[in-house]
Amino acid sequence: MSQEVTPVVSMRHITMQFPGVLANDDVSLDIRKGEIFALVGENGAGKSTLMNILYGMYTPTDGEVLVRGERLFRFDPNEAIRHGIGMVHQHFMLVPSFTVAQNIVLNTEPRRGLFYDFRRANQIVEELVQEYGLAVRPTDTVRDISVGLQQRVEILKALYRGADILILDEPTAVLTPQETDELFDVIRSIVRIRQMTVIIITHKLNEVMAISDRVGVMRQGKLIGVCQTCDVNERILASMMVGKDVLMEPFIREKTKATEPALVVENLSVLDNRGLPAVRGLSLKVFPGEILGIAGIEGNGQSELAEAVTGMRHVQSGQIRILNRDVTGMDPAQIRALGVSHVPEDRIQTGLSGKSDIVDNLVVGREKEPQFSIRGFHLKKKRMKEYAEELSANFDIRGGGIHTPTQSLSGGNMQKVLVAREFSSGSRVMIISQPSRGVDVGAMDFIHRQIMEKRSEGCAILLISADLDELYRLSDRLCTIYEGSITGEFDPSVTEKREVGLYMTGRGEEAGHE
Repeated sequence: MSQEVTPVVSMRHITMQFPGVLANDDVSLDIRKGEIFALVGENGAGKSTLMNILYGMYTPTDGEVLVRGERLFRFDPNEAIRHGIGMVHQHFMLVPSFTVAQNIVLNTEPRRGLFYDFRRANQIVEELVQEYGLAVRPTDTVRDISVGLQQRVEILKALYRGADILILDEPTAVLTPQETDELFDVIRSIVRIRQMTVIIITHKLNEVMAISDRVGVMRQGKLIGVCQTCDVNERILASMMVGKDVLMEPFIREKTKATEPALVVENLSVLDNRGLPAVRGLSLKVFPGEILGIAGIEGNGQSELAEAVTGMRHVQSGQIRILNRDVTGMDPAQIRALGVSHVPEDRIQTGLSGKSDIVDNLVVGREKEPQFSIRGFHLKKKRMKEYAEELSANFDIRGGGIHTPTQSLSGGNMQKVLVAREFSSGSRVMIISQPSRGVDVGAMDFIHRQIMEKRSEGCAILLISADLDELYRLSDRLCTIYEGSITGEFDPSVTEKREVGLYMTGRGEEAGHE
C-alpha cells in the first residue's frame, strides 16, 4: 500500500438529510491512494449513501468532497467519472438484452463511420479481460450469464471508463466462495500493479479481514471510527457496528422425529429461460422440523428448482408433493394456499413491489383474509397499518415509516420486509433462497434466528444459499447440486467444507483420495 500522505479522497463534514431520515451525520473521511478501504455498518447506517455522494448520485445537504485535492462543485456520475471514480452498485445496472461488450462500451461505442463497430467493441473488451483477469466472453448476452459474471461486466465497465478509484457496493453478496477468492485476487492485482484505490462497502467481516488495509465503521449515520485492519478482529468490528456484542454462535438443535416428509421432489426435470435443461432428474425430501440446505455454485439449477417447487416455472417431468398432495403444475397462488412460503433470491424482481409501500408489501396476497378485508372487497386500512407497524417493529425494519416505498429502502431492509411477510403467514413448508444476501451481521443473525424459530415450530425448510458458512450454521442436512443434479448428501456437523466444495464443482470423486 502506498505511504502517500495526501488523501486521494477527502470527505469533510458530510451531512445528508432525506425526508424523515438523517442518513449521514457530519461524516469526515480520508481515503489514500493505492489502498483497499472497507466501509462497514448495519443496513441503514449510511455507508451506501456516503459512497453514492462520492459517485455523484446525491448532492450532500452539507459538507464538501475533494478528489486529489480538487473540490467537487457539481455532484453527478458523469463528473465523478471525469475524476476517475467508478462505482459498481449492489443491484446491477446492465441491459439484459445487450451483449457483454455492448454493455461495457454503452454510450462510448466505437464506430466505423456512422455505424457501430461490433468487432472493435469485442476487441476492446477482450483486451480489458486479458489486462485485469476478469474472465467473461464479450459476445455473451447478459441475461444468459450468471450473476457473478454480470458483476464482472459492471467492474469492467467502470475500468473501461478510466476509473482509478473504484467503489464496490456489497461486491460478494452475489458470489460463491470460489468467485469471491477470484475477485479478491483481481482486486489485489489491480491495486498492486495499477495503484488503484478500491473502496468496498460490505457486511462480511471475514472478508474485511482478508482483503482490506483499513476499515471504517458507520453506525446510525455517523463514522464511529477508522482502524488499521491488522489492529482489529471480527468481534471488535461487529461490536462497533451495532453498539453491543454480536456472537454468531452455532445453534443447538435436536433432530426431527418426523417420519413423513412434508416436501417430496421426485425425478424433477426443468428447463431454463433458454429452453435448456437446468434441473435433471433431481430428487429430495424435506421433513417437518428440518432444514435441508442446497449448496452449489450459482447457475447450477438452484433457481429453477425453487421456481418449480413454488409453481413459478413449468415442470418438464417428474413430480412435486407438498403435505401429501401432488402440486405438480399448480400455480403459485394454489401452492401458497396449501401453506407454503417463498423467499425468492431476487427481492427486487420477484420478491417485492418497489413502488408500493411497506404496508402493501407486507399484506400482499392476504388482502382477502377476514382480518384485512370485509368479505374480500373492502380493505381494512387501519388493521393493515397496525399489522405493518407490528411487523416493522418485530423485524426491525428501518429507513422510514410504513408508507415508505420499498424501493427507497436499503437492500437489507428490503430483505427484512420480504422475510417479515413470508415468516408471518403460518407456513408449514418454506422455500428460502439467499436469505441473508446483502445484509449486515446484525440483520443476518436476526434472520437466522427467525429461520431456526420456524424450524422449531415444525416447519419444513428448503434452504438455498451461495454462502457455505450460512448453510453450515443452519442446515440439518446438506445436498450439493451440480449441473442440475444432486451430487452428494452430507451431515454438516461432521463434514469438512472442502469436501462439500468438491461436490459443488462436480469433482466429488477427488474427495475419496484425500
